[in-house]
Amino acid sequence: MARRKKEPKSVHRENIAAAASALFMEKGITATSMNDIAKAAGYSKATLYVYFENKEELIGFLVLDSMKKLCSSITSALEQQEETKARYDMICRELVLYQEEFPFYFKMVLDKININFESQNYLPEEKETYQAGEEINEKLKAFFLNGIKRGDLREDIKIMPAIFQFWGMLSGLIQLAANKEEYIEKTMHLSKAQFLGNGFDLLYRSVEKEEN
Repeated sequence: MARRKKEPKSVHRENIAAAASALFMEKGITATSMNDIAKAAGYSKATLYVYFENKEELIGFLVLDSMKKLCSSITSALEQQEETKARYDMICRELVLYQEEFPFYFKMVLDKININFESQNYLPEEKETYQAGEEINEKLKAFFLNGIKRGDLREDIKIMPAIFQFWGMLSGLIQLAANKEEYIEKTMHLSKAQFLGNGFDLLYRSVEKEEN
């Protein structure tokens, strides 16, 4: 315990969050108690409450962490390529890798997030999560605008709806492929990668400029 006291608070929060994430993945959020999390993380229940007041705060911490990881993945994808199709392919690739590495987080970023911060009844993590989401939207907006400017994407695209529609379709496709991989291989004779590649290309063609 003496060693723990010397460690920064952030270290303890990360340890607890990692244990909670594993339990949420295994048992689900509702079925996981704070006592379960304390035992898995190697803390007493009383100590656990020093770092997280309740399960809602812990979930907020995990959602924020997942949104930051997603933002980092998309930023990396966009920085690696210049051509519009290549940048799109990299976004898709990073999203697939993100889902495979952090399947629980991937599901969490699809959930509803708080956007009402006029009252004081919200967690600090909720506002940071919203801001991270807005940063992602700005990067995707720049991707669409750049693609239109280069003459690769249709000029009639309504940017903000397109961002949400693409995010919904891409994430849904990736989650479907993860859940139904065996079915896809058996009935369609396609690997998960082939199925996703076909789907990603289909979506890109919906916004691609006709002459391209």
